[in-house]
Amino acid sequence: MMSRVETLDYSRWDPALAAADASRLTDALESGQVLSLPRLGFRLSAEEERFLSPNWSDGRAKNISYDPRCEALKGASADEPDATALKSLMARYARNAQSIVEHLCPHYQGKIAVGRASLRVIEVAGRRPRSVAKDDARLHIDAFAAQPNQGRRILRVFSNINPDGRPRVWNLGEPFDAMAARFRDRIRTQLPGSAWLLERLGITRSRRTAYDHVMLGLHDSAKADDAYQRDARPERIEFPAGATWIVYTDYVMHAALGGQYLLEQTFHLPVAAMRNEQCAPLRQLERLFQRELA
Repeated sequence: MMSRVETLDYSRWDPALAAADASRLTDALESGQVLSLPRLGFRLSAEEERFLSPNWSDGRAKNISYDPRCEALKGASADEPDATALKSLMARYARNAQSIVEHLCPHYQGKIAVGRASLRVIEVAGRRPRSVAKDDARLHIDAFAAQPNQGRRILRVFSNINPDGRPRVWNLGEPFDAMAARFRDRIRTQLPGSAWLLERLGITRSRRTAYDHVMLGLHDSAKADDAYQRDARPERIEFPAGATWIVYTDYVMHAALGGQYLLEQTFHLPVAAMRNEQCAPLRQLERLFQRELA
């Protein structure tokens, strides 16, 4: 199996690309490639390095999260002025992440919506998830029970900021269309009125579309299938300390196996804003199920 990782030599968050190169990289990203930038590191100041400790987690949330839209910090055990310093660090990362995406993929400029950033200070290896569905060491695509995406893409930028030189270890699984075809018959029918009720009760933050229902079913079915997880032949990737990588996590089957200290920024993109919307999970699932899903 050919590698699904394309390595780029850029070391700036605002690289200058020829139009043809930017188009090619956008197409690669949309078709399921991971863009890896081993020389693009995010530097913490000497004062910020104190945040590289599990002690900053509140012990309840999996990650420390920051929403640049409302400047809300969650999951952190930090009072002022530490909370302000954490927000400043994560806001700077959000700006850098948006810059690299819009320079590599200028087609997205003015179209991507900024989501939450996260600081992940807990060691991945050996972590005990609350359920199989929350076990990110199992191959999966991203789909969220409480946060319906309604067809929009989930594009993520990751940076390994481990101070001890340890890599972030991932597995990459089979193509999305093969996985979807494998698990389509295990997805239960969405009950009439259930989307309205979930939103009304505050269980979801917006309406769960048929697309969200199917994506969540694929996510849960793949994670719950022990034989699938055991027999898969994934591509193992080690992202070195100081590296950054970009991937559509709603499309690329992935699993996090090891590593500690990571920054991540999420972006959302409407399907219509893609260069090739036929690559979107929404369009592929509509072809598979032969009906509109969003």
